[in-house]
Amino acid sequence: MARPLIGITTSDAKSQLAWCFDWFAVWRHGGRPLRLSPSRPMPDDLDGLIIGGGDDIEASLYGGEVQLDVRLDPARDELELKLLEHFIPRGTPVLGICRGAQLINIHLGGTLDPDIYTTHEGLKRRRTVLPRKTVDIVGASQLHRLLGVTWCRVNSLHHQAVNRAGKGIDIVARDRDGLVQGIESRDHDFLLGVQWHPEWLIFNRPQQRLIRALVAAAERRQADIRR
Repeated sequence: MARPLIGITTSDAKSQLAWCFDWFAVWRHGGRPLRLSPSRPMPDDLDGLIIGGGDDIEASLYGGEVQLDVRLDPARDELELKLLEHFIPRGTPVLGICRGAQLINIHLGGTLDPDIYTTHEGLKRRRTVLPRKTVDIVGASQLHRLLGVTWCRVNSLHHQAVNRAGKGIDIVARDRDGLVQGIESRDHDFLLGVQWHPEWLIFNRPQQRLIRALVAAAERRQADIRR
C-alpha cells in the first residue's frame, strides 16, 4: 500500500529549512508529505492533514482586538479554513500545530487570547525551539494516550493561545502558567491540536509518537476507503 498522503499547510514564504523539518517529521513515520500554501491548488483528497505553525490569525475571525504590530496572512487563513471545512466532515485525521491548534478552535467557534503577554501580567517571555516549557496533560485524554505521558517539556514560539474552547472541543493540556497548550475534539476520531512544535523535537519520543499517530490514523483511513 502506498504511503498515506499528508497535507501540511505553510505560508508561501516559509523557509526551506522549516519545511524540511515538517517534511521529515511525516516522512520518517511512513507518510507522504504534501506542501499546501495559498499559491498551490487545494487538493481534492488527503489521507491526513496538518495545519502548521506560522503568522497570527486575523482577529476578525474570532472577534478579537486587532494587534497592530503582528504579521498576518489572510490568504492562508482562508485556505486553512476551507481545508478544515472540506476534510473534517470526511473523517480525515487532522493535527493542528501552534497556530494550527488555534485555527481549529476558531473553525469550531472558539476564541483566542490575542496576546498572552498583555493579558497575563508578569508572564515570562519564552521564544525557543528548545524544550523549555512544562506542560501537564489531562489523564484519560486522547492526547495523553498518544503521547504516553502525563507531562512533557516542549518548545514555545507563540504569543497567542486558545481562550474559549470551540464546539465539541476539550482543553486537555496546560502549561504551568495555566495557558492552554492542547485541545481535542469529542466529536471526531482524530482532531486535535498542540500549541508547541513537535516537528522540531526530533529526538523526543513522546512528540514523535504524536506525528506517528497521525500517520497511522491516515493509514487506517486510506485502508477503509479502499475496501
